[in-house]
Amino acid sequence: MALTKRELVIASPFLIIAVNFAVAFGFGEFMGKWVFIPMIGIGWALWLFFIFKYGGKESITNWLMKVRGAFGWKLIAVIVGLIPLPLFLMHYQLLDHWTIWLPWILLALFNPFIEEFYWRGLLLDYTKTWSNWGSVLFTGILFAINHAAFGVNSVVNSGFELVISTLIMGIVWAWVYKKTNSLRWTIFSHFLVDFFGVSAAAFLDLYEKGNW
Repeated sequence: MALTKRELVIASPFLIIAVNFAVAFGFGEFMGKWVFIPMIGIGWALWLFFIFKYGGKESITNWLMKVRGAFGWKLIAVIVGLIPLPLFLMHYQLLDHWTIWLPWILLALFNPFIEEFYWRGLLLDYTKTWSNWGSVLFTGILFAINHAAFGVNSVVNSGFELVISTLIMGIVWAWVYKKTNSLRWTIFSHFLVDFFGVSAAAFLDLYEKGNW
């Protein structure tokens, strides 16, 4: 029996997670820590497919609606986005070569839109008939598990604490979307996290884990 659109979308993160771990283990054998590049590229391609196939331009327009009020939730989004700021202040000097700063800035500019459109926009829209906490935990847990794949080849991105921190961010961003009916502030918060998180330097283990 053919799956419905809703069932396909709800099943999609499991496929994406499986692909992400497969790339991490398979490509990691010969690419080492640089495997984050195909992992991100393939992830973007899969997310964009589901976003445009099952969301479309109308959904994207709705996700980017201007937020009126909800000052408290906007503030929470900004606070979460600023959490990696100390990390940036300690390690920004590692972004001194184009092979490091180019993927870092590209990730910060594009990744927040793609990930938020998929993990918060598409998945929360397709699980809106669930309880609020049910949909929030579903998307948050899978969001965290997907990011755990980066820990296969990167010490900095490995460990239980990273999974928990990603889970917390996923939960907060999900609630911000539910309370504001817009992804504008989750995208901005996600941008801050990716920007201040010196992503490429972290993926390449250019600093020691816990060296904050």
